Amino acid sequence: MEQKILLECHKISKDFGITKALKEVDFNVPAGRVCGLVGENGSGKSTLVAVISGIYQATSGAMEYKGAPWKPRDVMDSQRGGISIIVQEAGTIGTLTVAENIFLGQEGQFRKGFMIDYRKMNAEAQKLIDEVGIEGIRSNMRIMQLNLQQRKMIEIVKAYQYHPDILIVDETTNALSHRERQVLFDLIKRLTAEGRAVIIISHDIEEVMEYCDLITVLKDGEMVTTLKKEDATPRHIKELMVGRDVEEGFYRTDMDGYQEKVALKADNITTMQEIMNLSLELHAGEILGIGGLSDCGMHTLGKALFGEEPVLAGSVTAGIEQTKITDAETAVKNRMAYMSKDRDEESIALSAPVFENIASTGYEVNRGFGFLISRAREKKYVDTQVKGLKIRCYSSSQQVSTLSGGNKQKVVFGKWMAKDFDIIIMDCPTRGVDIGVKAEMYNLMYELKRAGKAILLICEELPELIGMSDRILIMKQGAITKEFLRSKDLSEKEIIDYMI
Repeated sequence: MEQKILLECHKISKDFGITKALKEVDFNVPAGRVCGLVGENGSGKSTLVAVISGIYQATSGAMEYKGAPWKPRDVMDSQRGGISIIVQEAGTIGTLTVAENIFLGQEGQFRKGFMIDYRKMNAEAQKLIDEVGIEGIRSNMRIMQLNLQQRKMIEIVKAYQYHPDILIVDETTNALSHRERQVLFDLIKRLTAEGRAVIIISHDIEEVMEYCDLITVLKDGEMVTTLKKEDATPRHIKELMVGRDVEEGFYRTDMDGYQEKVALKADNITTMQEIMNLSLELHAGEILGIGGLSDCGMHTLGKALFGEEPVLAGSVTAGIEQTKITDAETAVKNRMAYMSKDRDEESIALSAPVFENIASTGYEVNRGFGFLISRAREKKYVDTQVKGLKIRCYSSSQQVSTLSGGNKQKVVFGKWMAKDFDIIIMDCPTRGVDIGVKAEMYNLMYELKRAGKAILLICEELPELIGMSDRILIMKQGAITKEFLRSKDLSEKEIIDYMI
């Protein structure tokens, strides 16, 4: 029996000035199916779904939805028509409540005279939250009270409220814990069982293989092919994405040790949230992995070590003189860098150009006379990172918000690598990047290790922890439950027992 097609895209092209983001892409979405979109960063995946959902207007080409022409004016128009999107970037406003975020732009349905019936709004929002299957979030809470994963779950509710016939999930799962991912995939199963369709963009090939019925590969703005799940393998998909044979293993293969010198030390620290009497030492030339479930406290630990989370008891010290770290300014002065998991909110300025983001760490070293910045030094400072990290942008004046996820992450790396810091805290550094960029980042981490830099790698992916770390500390409920040394025989199963 032939599958009903909900959406047809015919030769869709999208230009941004001289940049051709999409080149005559054909793409179909059948009813009752999960369609995966994969490709390297900058391949056009997010641009395609942005055209489908009304964020962008196509330069050329046409779309049909349920047999009629489809050209949404904006996201709201698309949602009213039955296509909703969960965007890659942050899509909530921190000062508003959960309910206000969910119904942003639709408050009129709760109006009573000149007033908004917030009790009714909160009740309707809570009903949607419960329907999706989210626990621990109340509709009257402020978004600023929620962590990154919880905010992303509210974005899912926001998209789901329209009960769309097509739900687009753009790089959402990499921001979620295992439990929250399961909530999302349970929702996807319900939607497809009802004859609706889902489009998933993900860099997790194993995840795509598990949940997607059809897998479409994009490269350099062009469609390479669409494969049925049964005809695809992870290796073949990766080869189609990068256009060449892909080595299966791109983690470290060495068993090199690290120096005795302690670069960073936490001595019985306790924070307001999650961390209790925790101690650790990070050595020069070491990659120290921190793992656990997303709510184990490891993300709070990264902030506490950098001075971004108040330490109520104990101390954090860094550098040769083991200076006490009490705030981020002191951390930076002691040659510490911090890459947050919440990239768009805490690591980069989306509305600023690449140049300003990278240059922001170099004001002292790029001074000429007195307090004046040497433009020549600053340009060299930025250009070295853009070229060295192969940041794909038409120039360093390009706004960061217009870059792909992987290139945004490269800007984060460039911002901190430019100043040659000695201690680098990396919280989920490869989140939302493709396999090619991951390989580049792993190679960079290894080169930093060889140069004697101390790296604290906070990570939710066990293969990455095992593949890159000299030591692994597993956390549970704000405490370290186990230490593992680097070993060729170390398995995920051994580690999981100490996480759950």
